[in-house]
Amino acid sequence: MKIRFLLDENQSPRLKTALLRLNPTIDVLRVGDPEATPLGTQDPDLLRYLEVTQRLLVTSNRTSLPAHIETHWSAGGHLWGVFWVRPGVPIGRLALDLHLIWEASEAEEWVDRLDWVPL
Repeated sequence: MKIRFLLDENQSPRLKTALLRLNPTIDVLRVGDPEATPLGTQDPDLLRYLEVTQRLLVTSNRTSLPAHIETHWSAGGHLWGVFWVRPGVPIGRLALDLHLIWEASEAEEWVDRLDWVPL
């Protein structure tokens, strides 16, 4: 199964546009999109949404999210991956790296993995 991305609300909407320009078939949503969770969704609810919808999270939230991930895992939950965005990465570079990951891997490879992008 191909990776399905969810961009956290702290990611620019331009990232979604850049990804879709690289390949319009990439399944990418951003928090606040009509099909996604609303803006302001609390971390525990976001993690449950990610698990149910089998989406990999792309985020810069390294403040509150790590503790919520631990709680989610402790309760028996799983995630389809989390990518922490390195500070100061240009959107074009981030989009290229996400596209490469999407092209070269399958969603199942990222289950319960946390990693940094760019790699």
